[in-house]
Amino acid sequence: MLREFPPPPRAAEFSEQIKKKVEEAKAAGGTRETVTVDWNEQQAHVEVIDLRLSGLYFNPGTHRIRAQRSHDAARDEALENDPWDAESQDYLMFLLKASPTDPNLRDPEFDKLQESLKQFGQNDPGLVTHHGVLVNGNTRAAALRDLGVQSMRVGVLPESFTWADINAVELSLQLRKDHRRDYSYINRLLAMEEQASVGRTPEQIAKDFRIQVKTYHQERWILSTIRELIDRSKSGGGVALRLVDWEGAQERLKELHRLYLKLESVDRDQAEVLKEFRLAAILLDFSKTDVRHIDEEFLKEGYLTRSLPPALAVGGSDAAQPVEVSIPGLDLAVPATSSVVSEAKALNDQILRASAAVRSAAPDLPDSDKAQDQAVLDGARKAFDEAIESAGRNARLRKRKQMAPARLAEACASIDQCVMDLVQARTSHSLDEEVFDEAVLKLRSSLRKLAQQAGRGLPTPGDGVAWLLEAVAAEGSR
Repeated sequence: MLREFPPPPRAAEFSEQIKKKVEEAKAAGGTRETVTVDWNEQQAHVEVIDLRLSGLYFNPGTHRIRAQRSHDAARDEALENDPWDAESQDYLMFLLKASPTDPNLRDPEFDKLQESLKQFGQNDPGLVTHHGVLVNGNTRAAALRDLGVQSMRVGVLPESFTWADINAVELSLQLRKDHRRDYSYINRLLAMEEQASVGRTPEQIAKDFRIQVKTYHQERWILSTIRELIDRSKSGGGVALRLVDWEGAQERLKELHRLYLKLESVDRDQAEVLKEFRLAAILLDFSKTDVRHIDEEFLKEGYLTRSLPPALAVGGSDAAQPVEVSIPGLDLAVPATSSVVSEAKALNDQILRASAAVRSAAPDLPDSDKAQDQAVLDGARKAFDEAIESAGRNARLRKRKQMAPARLAEACASIDQCVMDLVQARTSHSLDEEVFDEAVLKLRSSLRKLAQQAGRGLPTPGDGVAWLLEAVAAEGSR
């Protein structure tokens, strides 16, 4: 959601300094540097000046590291309470230099940016508010500070700009096609959510992000699902999964959404179970090709049920499941969740809570509890690994069984097309009869080979194979 931040310390004093510098730049004469700012389908040309880096603040509302803020819950809470405090600003700088998928690691892209700034200096100016809060150029400011540079060229936004305008400017700059460093996946989802919260339509948001409207709805479904999983992962110890834990799962989540919509229209319960199993596999860090084996056949054959250890098995309960659930305050009842869906959710909840505990950096969480949760994850991963391996092996077997019929179906389609081409060639008197005759002889040879192999080991061939054998035998007796 869009948040209005209070002015930073000494905001009025800094604003006066900026005004003086802007006036000095205008009075100096000659060619002045300006930067064009796009926001809400409008443009503004703002003056570029040189400001001390020590006086600039990192933007606590930047979309670049919105998801990564969840990396450390305590520091994120402190940042939320006082975004201008030195420790909060240090946390923002730490995240700007960190890998989007794992903030414990330094981002190689940041190192590349820093090396470029060291060699060539600052090419493009950043953007600041009249209070000195960086709107664009937060990562560059962090790199320049590390290099010991004292000042930075920045364009100054008009004093009338609100935080809604500031966010619109940041998004317009980020979403330009020529922008060098994209937002991470989860941060893009959060930016879309924020735009929706201020009343913008799906069509407007999709246009800004250069995606189709159906893709926008897909992204909102994914973010909603992630938030639901984070809530479900909360345990008595107060730990939970973080938004940053889902960075890197973009393609797997999108494939899940497409399959979920396909199955939901036919069998909602099957769609829900498959959704739970796939989300668990994504959290257990299975690859995209592995996750694809969790499909309708995977559920039908019960591969996972056979592989689960007793500690994770949740089926087989004799307790009667309610058929309907009453809505409090209303004289209405809705169908209850089926037992198979409840069991899949219960299994995933165990994995969610265990994963949250293992990934947590909370100092008050006993090591013995973490060890138990790690054992749960190890057992779940082994079970999923065995189930996916079995499903993959059977899928490859089915593919081999279907390959010969599929090839023959393709050949039939080609022959049907050949009939049409033959009629058109004869009509236009363009048929090369000699080449066509050679092709028919090759077809005869291929059919003989097919008959030889199709007749082996079939004591009672079907109608199609029987016809093929008779046709080849009759042709050979001539």
